[in-house]
Amino acid sequence: MIRLAEASDAERIGQLWSEMVAYHAEFDAQTFRPAERGAELYARGIMDRLSDPQARVLVLEIDGEVEGFINGIIADITTEMFMPMRCGLLADIYLRAAYRRHGYGRQLVERLALWFRSQGVTHFDWQVSARNEAALAFWRSLGAETIMLRMRAAIGEEEA
Repeated sequence: MIRLAEASDAERIGQLWSEMVAYHAEFDAQTFRPAERGAELYARGIMDRLSDPQARVLVLEIDGEVEGFINGIIADITTEMFMPMRCGLLADIYLRAAYRRHGYGRQLVERLALWFRSQGVTHFDWQVSARNEAALAFWRSLGAETIMLRMRAAIGEEEA
């Protein structure tokens, strides 16, 4: 069952966030290095989002246990030099491995998209690892297209 997150879910969502970070570290260990209290801080942020009218957190509950979540907000993603562009931002989505490839991720995204639409939002953005082939295939199956690429270059040691 997909439902709105509640305050009692925050700690579990923090635990799932830790799993998500560990999963993503397999693709990019440099970016995904959680702080010592990262899960606790994430859970606290979820608590703040529960009462924020510009945010929506949904959970996947199976047999009384939260096994996944999606976290989205509405924001203006442009700087003052550009025309405002109000859009949805999918901050995080995570499902425990046993619940992937069963349609639950699609359901979470569709429910968040319905909420975005009800708020007058016409599109949403997110980031995904370029190395995560399963995630890329999932997003493409939902009709997503690449609009920007985030790139990184190492800065070598200075030669004497």
